[in-house]
Parts: sequence; structure tokens; C-alpha cells
Amino acid sequence: MLLMWILALFALTGVIVWIGPDKLLAPWRLISIPALSLALILMVLSYALRALRIQRYFINELRGQFWPTLKLSTWHILLNNFLPMRTGEISFPVLMQRYFTLPAARTVPVLLWFRLLDLQAIVLIGLLAAIWGMGLPDAWAILVITLVPAPVLIFLARHRVRRVIATRPDGKWRGRLLSSVDSLPHSVAHFLAALGWTWANWLIKLVTLAWVLAHLAPLGLAAALAGAIGGDLTTVLPIHAPGGFGTFEAGVMVALQ
Repeated sequence: MLLMWILALFALTGVIVWIGPDKLLAPWRLISIPALSLALILMVLSYALRALRIQRYFINELRGQFWPTLKLSTWHILLNNFLPMRTGEISFPVLMQRYFTLPAARTVPVLLWFRLLDLQAIVLIGLLAAIWGMGLPDAWAILVITLVPAPVLIFLARHRVRRVIATRPDGKWRGRLLSSVDSLPHSVAHFLAALGWTWANWLIKLVTLAWVLAHLAPLGLAAALAGAIGGDLTTVLPIHAPGGFGTFEAGVMVALQ
């Protein structure tokens, strides 16, 4: 990891010297300080919303624990950005066990549930922006219609899956599977709350990134939104630069093609 950071810093320094600091800073100087400050505040807010999603999901165990939850969420995000192939995801159950003594049997299914909601939000926001802002065929609306009910169908299937598992003979795996299923949303209100925090987080984050991109390059908001989504999706690549330096920008460029 240290070697990767050293190589990334050398590469970053080389790019800055090659292009020139003045050219790199020129687009940023066109954005006012208040506007940049607002963008920074909104990005921080998006990270706070991610922490709130975790806290509200485990409200019985994490009531009054927002700041420790924010610390946990921040570490989880950093490790995901720095480690390849999403290995940073392992930190979530580890940190939940360390900070709040919640077992992995409860937290891993919730992490997978969060990732499903994240994927739905990112893809739908991108498709809606593309359909209405970039002139994609209406046939793409089929994918939107398919993704909208996906979390609902999984939520409704939870009870049936639990009944099937409950009919299996007693054993270690039966208990673990039941515990995992029971970690999923237990009510409609619980489900809608997780969905709402997810969409609030991603709308704020992606629209803020798109607004910044639109000020740095001659892009419409829809195209800038596609670029922001492309950059963010690079974090799921098997190999990406530490902190996303370079690979994030490459994802933006690919999405804009």
C-alpha cells in the first residue's frame, strides 16, 4: 500500500509539472469561493447522510451514537477508496463489531442491502438524466421500470425466504441464515427509511459533483451527471489508484464519450 501511494504521488506530481499548475487551477478560479464552499458543505452533508442511514437502521443499538457512527462510516469509505477489489468492504463488519459489538451475521447482510439500494439509486439517477437530458431512446425506460421495484420485491421475498429456512433441520448454518434474514428491514417504515436516506445521499452527492464538473468543462447538467456517476463507479474496479487519483477522472471521461 505504501508503494502504491508513493507511485501515485510521483505520477500526480509528474502530471502537475507536465500540464502546469496555472492551467490546472485556472478552471477552479472561475468558481466563486462561496459556491465552492457550498459544494464542500453539500459533499460533507452527503457523508453525514450515509452515517445517518447506518445509525437509523440500527437505531436500537446506535441511538445517540451519531459521531461514532460518522467516524465508522468515514473509515469505511476511506478504506474502500484505498483498497482494490472492494476489499475495504470488509472493514464495515469489523468496525461495527469493534465500535458497537454487533456481529458480522447481522451487519454483512445489511451491507449487501445498502449496496443494492446504492446501485439502484446510482443507475436510476444516471438513466433518468440520460433519457431526459441526452436524448436516449425511450426503450431505456424499460430498465428504469425494472430497477424501481427491485428492492421492494426483495423486501417482500424476505418473509418467504425465512419460512423456507425455518423448515430446515436445526444446525449452525440454519441459525446464521435466519439471523442474516432477520437483519433485513423488518417493516415498511424501516424499508422506506433506508431507501430515503440512500436517495437523499446520492442525489446530493451526484448533483454536487455534476455541478462542479459543469463549471470545469463546457457540459450540460445531464452530461456532467453522467460523468460524476462514471467517476464514482470506478471505485468498484478490481484495480484503482489510491484515493481514486486518475481512475476517477478516467471514469468521468469514459462516461462522457
